Amino acid sequence: MRCEICGKKVVGKPVRTKIENSIMLTCNECSKFGKIQREPPRPKRGPTSSASVGRRRSFRSQEPTHEVIEDYQKVIREAREKKGWSREDLGEKIYEKVSVISRLESGKMAPDLKLARKLEKSLKVTLLEKTEEAQIDELNSLNRRKATIGDIVKIKKVK
Repeated sequence: MRCEICGKKVVGKPVRTKIENSIMLTCNECSKFGKIQREPPRPKRGPTSSASVGRRRSFRSQEPTHEVIEDYQKVIREAREKKGWSREDLGEKIYEKVSVISRLESGKMAPDLKLARKLEKSLKVTLLEKTEEAQIDELNSLNRRKATIGDIVKIKKVK
């Protein structure tokens, strides 16, 4: 784990520090630039066997995630036009404003999962594709060092 301020490798447990209304994981040295935050209490669970906890964990790690397809705006517009609906008609059917439909079709806004599912159901199209979490984890766990705030900002030390 590296400090999100200076980028140094954190020995032991990082310090949760609130700096400018952002919670960051910092080293002990950089924690003086903000207010140290306590760990949030973990929710207590009822008694469970270790076998059921293990099963639950393995299920979560293999659970597929969904991602909106690249040409969603074209699919939405063509499906709406094929049904002979105006933007107002589609908006009424899925309980969304016309401006939302316009921004979706122009590509200025990408639908979240809830909106994409409403559009899929109403227009009878596919807007979401499954992405395995394992593939996402592989991409995120590349051995490249990520940029920290310390790489961008020169910290002024106060004497």
